[in-house]
Amino acid sequence: MLNLRQIRSFVAVYEEGSFTRAALREHATQSGVSQHVAALETGLGAPLFDRSAGGVAPTHAGRLFYARAITALRSLDAGVSEVRAAKGGLSGQVRAGLMPSFTRAALAPALEAFVALHPQVRVEVIEGYSGALCDMVRAGGIDFALVSAGAAVTGLDQSPIARDREMLVTAPDFAATAGVAHLDPVQLATLGPLRVVVPGRANARRTRLDAYFAAQGVTIAEVLEMDSMLGTLELVARSDWVAVLPGIICAGDADGRARRVHPLIAPEMHSDFVLIEPARGSLSPAAREFVAVLRQEITALIG
Repeated sequence: MLNLRQIRSFVAVYEEGSFTRAALREHATQSGVSQHVAALETGLGAPLFDRSAGGVAPTHAGRLFYARAITALRSLDAGVSEVRAAKGGLSGQVRAGLMPSFTRAALAPALEAFVALHPQVRVEVIEGYSGALCDMVRAGGIDFALVSAGAAVTGLDQSPIARDREMLVTAPDFAATAGVAHLDPVQLATLGPLRVVVPGRANARRTRLDAYFAAQGVTIAEVLEMDSMLGTLELVARSDWVAVLPGIICAGDADGRARRVHPLIAPEMHSDFVLIEPARGSLSPAAREFVAVLRQEITALIG
């Protein structure tokens, strides 16, 4: 007879592509996970994985069963959350992963509003970039993440959160020299040569920025790689280095005193942000409410 432990072990192996990594994720031994999967295969009467020295790959039966398994786990998880919530008000813990794009402007007001409404919920926020946060969601380290849209990943569901316009961010002196006022739209190709701060090559934004610069004929004098949003903003404020950043990050620069902000035109550039959550589970009522509060604040900031 099938049991929940067997199904969870199977889903972990499917998503991780390894019995070793699945065991780490499930806080179990490798032999224990192997036994659960073997028992499941016996009960179903079909092999779910092809095993080789190079790892494991799902069989046709495994792919079919995975689709049903995550639906069942998600439904069960939702039922547990609903029963707990019905006992009276939201409570428990919410573990959220946010990119720096959101922590600078949206997080504080969203947290303030959420905690005031739901004082029994403990919120933990991890800041990071898309790849690392997606890995944490899949491993169960956090409940959800708000990240840049990307390719589909096995074991994760993604849904749209917002679309934001990209901005050129400069020091006030640079903007004055270039002859553009705060909030004036700019065409990058007319401003070069530029000293540009960009994220490292492991960051998904870097590929998009490089492609945009190349396609629009932007003249780059020098490139500085920096995977620190606050560091980038500080450097731009005090030098002739510039950066292209999502508009939501620039919400704190509305007055234009520390930095000047300029929407990109000819063409415009946008960033799409999504909610990432485990395919195998349902967000708790508290997590869903926190997502709703974050979404409302993000929408208000982006306009």
